[in-house]
Amino acid sequence: MADTSARTLRLLSLLQTHRYWPGAELADRLGISARTLRRDIDRLRELGYPVDARTGADGGYQLAAGAALPPLVLDDDEAVAITVCLQAGSQGAVDGLAEPSVRALAKLVTVLPTRLRRRVDALRAMTVSTGWTLPLSDVDPTVITALAMACRAEERLTFTYTAADGETSAREVEPHRLVSLGRRWYLVAYDLTRHAWRTFRVDRLTGSHPTGARFRPRDLPAPDAATFVRTGIGARRPDYTVTADIEAPVTHVESRVGRWCTTTPLTPTRTRVHMSVDNLDWPILLLGKAEADFHVIEPPELIARLDDWGSRFVRSADTAEPL
Repeated sequence: MADTSARTLRLLSLLQTHRYWPGAELADRLGISARTLRRDIDRLRELGYPVDARTGADGGYQLAAGAALPPLVLDDDEAVAITVCLQAGSQGAVDGLAEPSVRALAKLVTVLPTRLRRRVDALRAMTVSTGWTLPLSDVDPTVITALAMACRAEERLTFTYTAADGETSAREVEPHRLVSLGRRWYLVAYDLTRHAWRTFRVDRLTGSHPTGARFRPRDLPAPDAATFVRTGIGARRPDYTVTADIEAPVTHVESRVGRWCTTTPLTPTRTRVHMSVDNLDWPILLLGKAEADFHVIEPPELIARLDDWGSRFVRSADTAEPL
């Protein structure tokens, strides 16, 4: 299905040049048979795209001139997924994509139906992304959007929360911001039962309901929501403390990975990094993003994991066929 969808998008991209495409040339471009091409053309027509066809020896296809293309159609989950990815890109999750992501996100909002536009607007305004966001498979997109809308509306929420030790409790909070950090999504909120600011993992939150009661926003005891979450995670002592030396100046390391770790210059060309994590795959990705040689000091489990990853990458490179 994914291959079919990608091929259909490629076909639409070619047709949108508004030139006439002989059927054989179009099929060759897509690497498919004439029969498969006809099925893909029919699929585009079902989606509302007016494709003209000419039969015979010189038969081919062309998108109808001057035709108005159908609006972008997304369901709620797709709209949330695209918004999350573009939001991460706009905040530097991928080098060089910040400005294009901002432009694409602005265009996306303008073409969405009003109902979805309100949700996406809330998600865009109320989410703090630190890059490399957790895929939405671990959280319900409808929960993400509902929390974002409650944050923007300044409306109290109730939900059931499961702590790390498995204990559940009913909470009533004043939601402030959503934060995507590393591998998790978090809700930063003022807990009305404990009379204190708290961080809640979204995947441990169930039965969320707005109460209808509005509140006046309180001052967050941190420069921003992401800093508040990072501080709270550090206080809870994650499973691993990672220390590594990267063979690059501190300015280079900070520009590449500084937002996810602390850095200390050792020499003009060597930098030590520290981070606290609950999963060893994350620091491997981060160290690779530094794009420089590095040496892991601790923990030993990370060294073993790197050895395993490295062996598999080397085997893959050895067996790869040249292009």
